[in-house]
Amino acid sequence: MQEIFTPGKPENCEIHVTCCLTRIALSAGIGFALLIGMTLEEIGRQVKTCAEQMNSRYGSPVFDEWAVVSLIENRAKVLAYTGPRNDDFLQNFARDLGTLRSALTGGGFGPGDFEFARHSTGTTYEAFLVLGIGLYLICNNTSESMESIAKNPRWLAAQVPFVELADRVRTSPLNVAWDTRFMVKS
Repeated sequence: MQEIFTPGKPENCEIHVTCCLTRIALSAGIGFALLIGMTLEEIGRQVKTCAEQMNSRYGSPVFDEWAVVSLIENRAKVLAYTGPRNDDFLQNFARDLGTLRSALTGGGFGPGDFEFARHSTGTTYEAFLVLGIGLYLICNNTSESMESIAKNPRWLAAQVPFVELADRVRTSPLNVAWDTRFMVKS
């Protein structure tokens, strides 16, 4: 977060700007763009809306576990969580990454990029969406595999809100301010 003080305004009003430097592909090579980012509260609203729309299109919950996590400094921190395993989510995080581990830690993804694990079952995560630098949305269905979910003909329509969320994140990634309170489980 950057604080800007504007002279001439009453009592130097404080304005908070959240932004993110992100890598973009240009025709002449790789460049960088300064993007105004979403706050944790904004991404929380976006994820809730996405989940509701996906569930409505699918006819039942697609993912019953949604978590915003930070992997900055190689340490998993939960910023937001909704699901049935509140106490066990972070404790089992490394194990539950399953087949998504290499994609998640490989570094080839930018804000708005996502990956699905087709053969995940149980508490092993089905998907992640890159929300920003070192910030991820983890999605999971604790009772059904991604393979089973994808067999439902409604799955195609249910993906639309997820892709729309990814597009919004791509243009306005999550940016966590220095004073964000992390919900760390020990």
